[in-house]
Parts: sequence; C-alpha cells; structure tokens
Amino acid sequence: MADNKEILTPKARKRARRQRTIRILTKALVWLGVAVLYYVGFSIFFDTPAEYQLKHSTDALREQYELLAARYDSLEMVLDNVAERDRNVFNILFESTPYELDAEFEEERLTLQEKMLTLTNRKLSKKLESGIDAAELKLSLLEGSFSRLQDNIEIMGRGINNIPSIQPVINNRLTLLTAGYGTLMHPFYRTLQSHQGVDYTIPEGSRVFATADGIVQSVSGRNSTHGQSIVIDHHNGYQTQYSHLSDAKVRRGQRVRRGDIIALSGNSGLSLAPHLHYEVRYNGMRVDPIHYFFMELSPEEYQRIIRISQSGMQSFD
Repeated sequence: MADNKEILTPKARKRARRQRTIRILTKALVWLGVAVLYYVGFSIFFDTPAEYQLKHSTDALREQYELLAARYDSLEMVLDNVAERDRNVFNILFESTPYELDAEFEEERLTLQEKMLTLTNRKLSKKLESGIDAAELKLSLLEGSFSRLQDNIEIMGRGINNIPSIQPVINNRLTLLTAGYGTLMHPFYRTLQSHQGVDYTIPEGSRVFATADGIVQSVSGRNSTHGQSIVIDHHNGYQTQYSHLSDAKVRRGQRVRRGDIIALSGNSGLSLAPHLHYEVRYNGMRVDPIHYFFMELSPEEYQRIIRISQSGMQSFD
C-alpha cells in the first residue's frame, strides 16, 4: 500500500483530491436536495408553528362573531315581534296605522353602512357586541313598556272613544287649517303672542263636530274674546274647546259622542274673520291639537298637515 502511494505522481494525487472533493460536493447536494424535498413534503401535509398560529389566529374571532350573529338574529326576531304587537296595539287604541319612520332614516343607514365597511373585524365584532347589549337593554325596557301599555288598555277599555282623535270640521283636502299652535302674529295687536290652538278658516254656519265622547261642560255666550264657545269634558284628563261659534246645538251637561254636530261656526268674539278656533287640553295644559287627528289621517296626510300648521304666522283671534 505504501508502495502504491509512493508511485503516485503529483498529477495523480491532484486528480484524486479533485475526485474526492467532487464526491463530497455531490453527496452534500444530494442531501440538500433530500432536505428540500422533505421540507416541501412536510409543508404540504403539516403546518409550521408560525403557519399554524396564523391560520388559527382568527378562530376565536370567528366563533365569537358566529355567536354574536346568532344573538343578533334572535334579537331581530324578538324586536320584529314586539314591533308587530306595537302596531296591533296602536291600531286597536287609535284605530289608525302608525307612521313609518324607516324611509326618513334611509340616508343615515347608508352612511352608517359605509362607515361599518371600513372597520376591521375586531372593531366590528366589538361594535356589534356593544350594539347587541344595548339592543337587549332596550328590548327589556320595551317589553316592560308593552306590558304596562297592555295593562293601561285593559283599564281604559272603551275609554279610547274619549280621546280627541278627529278634526272638528270637514277638512278632507287639508286646506282649511290656516293657523297652528305656537307663537303667531296677533291679528289686532300686531305682536307675537302664544296661540294655544288651531284655526280653521271656514264659512259661517259650517258644521262643528265633537272630536271625542264626553259631556258638555260649558256653553258660553258671545261677550268674551272667544265669542260663543263650547267646552267638552272627556273625563280622562282631556278637554276640548270650540270657539267663535254662531250657534250652539248642545246644552251644558249633555252627553255627546265623537262625530256629533255640536255647533255651527261663526265670527263671534274677538275674531278677524269667520273661523273656528279649536283647543285640546290635557290635565289642564293646552297641547298642540295637530297631534290628535290620527284617526282620520294617513301618515302622508299627517306630515302634510304638520307642515301646513308650521307655515302660518297669522292667527285669526
């Protein structure tokens, strides 16, 4: 063996070292390729710790979102049920369809939706959770209010007929209302004064109707500033007054029903022109009569008559 090494020439030794180096590099490349293939194969079937953490980082949020979505769906179903019961109560109590506010807030809902789209999942989840908590609180308050309302309806019974709920004159086109409730220009003093009723400009001798069941409390003469007036007590905190009449068709102590003709309109008292001045009082306080025409007005007509009442600046008494 030693003899073989001695007979190798420098050129042969150099060639042998090169071959050995090539074999080592070849083995290293083979092992490196095997390692790469192993890593690729492992990555296909198994996740690295970092990949596993990334994939499962949103699992908790997803589960929470699903729970919140389920709570929201349940709350929405309950709220729809409460809203439907509320509409039924409104129909029974006031014999009218409640005004729908959804159309008025459509633009606000679209703006809110655009804002929500810019939130991250985490912020959206927190906002949804807080919103659901607030909705649950409101729902409990609504259920309590609904129970109290049902109790009041049972107590009132047929007392709904004693709530003023129609206009005192025939005003199908809503064109006769000329002065609303609020601060208006007085026709004689030419100063701004409180006008605590509504004025209907109608021809003298037009029919005037009781707006609810009750008993005639007083029939005054023509000498006061209100002229000939009738006050009806509805025995539930409500009273109505009809002023500047030309002829009273009822007497003090007489029982009347909603829609009965109680007088003819006129121009008596301190009056600028023939008209009817109509007031509603609740527990002694004068309130805006415009909100007590719900039985005969649709939501659209209600909005229109409110705009009409707010446009007049000149009362007739």
